[in-house]
Amino acid sequence: MTEVAMVEKEPVIWRQYLELCKPNVVLLIVFTAVVGMLLSVEGFVPLGPLIWGSIGIGLGAASGAAVNHWVDQRIDMLMERTKKRPLPTGGLSSASAIGFALILGVLSMIILVTLVNTLTAILTLLSMVGYAVIYTMYLKRATPHNIVLGGAAGAAPPILGWAAVTGSVTVEPLILFLIIFVWTPPHFWALAINRRDDYARAGLPMLPVTHGVSFTKIQILLYTHMLLVVSLLPFIVGMSGVVYLFGAVVLGVGFIYHAQKLFRQKTDEHAMKTFGFSIFYLGVLFVFLLVDHYAQVFGLIA
Repeated sequence: MTEVAMVEKEPVIWRQYLELCKPNVVLLIVFTAVVGMLLSVEGFVPLGPLIWGSIGIGLGAASGAAVNHWVDQRIDMLMERTKKRPLPTGGLSSASAIGFALILGVLSMIILVTLVNTLTAILTLLSMVGYAVIYTMYLKRATPHNIVLGGAAGAAPPILGWAAVTGSVTVEPLILFLIIFVWTPPHFWALAINRRDDYARAGLPMLPVTHGVSFTKIQILLYTHMLLVVSLLPFIVGMSGVVYLFGAVVLGVGFIYHAQKLFRQKTDEHAMKTFGFSIFYLGVLFVFLLVDHYAQVFGLIA
């Protein structure tokens, strides 16, 4: 093997640190936080809270993700999906990972306290602790309902974004929180069905492992029906109009269709398609919220 080929095979350090942050997850978190910001005002969001709030919330989410890598490094080695992460492969040391997580967490708090507001900093800290400590260190290993109970941390970003702009929390961001909270179990369980052997090997009590695939499919179907009802709340309370209502119904029926198809199949062939649609569902649902909001702001609809 040539020297050039050996160099090319060495892991790039910055990419290892980037992977610790779970960038795809962080992007979704920041996106839903920004939606909360945009919906919080009748018009344009001030640039300060928008920029610094997004950065601070994003750094907090990345810090929690890095702690998750650090805590889960042993079980990550046992799972096909995660065995190539930086810590199992030796690309980064445990000390480097936890040090990096702490730096990100501190930067997040400094930015939010000094450039946004204290309420957003406190709520972001609670969200970080909820995910990195309560969910990752305890719930994930303690109960098959871990993702239901731990989903609150992942559902918090719209509240964080709303607080970053307004300095308060009202019923509207709580409704957005509830939508993501109810969305999380069917989203995650569809993936868990596909990866149940990995979870069993790692000794994690995920629902398909402890209660079986059939029971999990029933739960996914029930939650998608519940999600359709919850997703109508923004229209019911007057937070959004008919544009959002149309989008919520179409997307909700689409999610139920995938859950129903997964439920009827004797195999788990449709699990990843359901998982993929769940990601599409949440992103497009929030886009409908924004389109409806600004259509009303600019008088395009009554």
